[in-house]
Amino acid sequence: MSQIIIHIPAPLRFYTDGSDEVRVQGSTVGEVLAALNAIHPGIRDRILTPGGEPRQFVNFYLGSQNVRMLQGLLTTVKDGDVLSIIPAVAGG
Repeated sequence: MSQIIIHIPAPLRFYTDGSDEVRVQGSTVGEVLAALNAIHPGIRDRILTPGGEPRQFVNFYLGSQNVRMLQGLLTTVKDGDVLSIIPAVAGG
């Protein structure tokens, strides 16, 4: 398994005790998010649907690539990768 750095946006830091970065292990984006929720229960419901899919207004970037354009939660990760959780921002 690889050690992955997850960047946590300000609106979700309540669930990570204020941390803006969490390190977890996993082989895929889905495993990494499951590990994040194991350490910080409750965050999963904010980023994934009850069916386990990314919520409509939440994006996950592995480096500079949106995982929706890759293999979604099945996207493989390697040691040292950075996964960023990016909530969509509405504006006008």
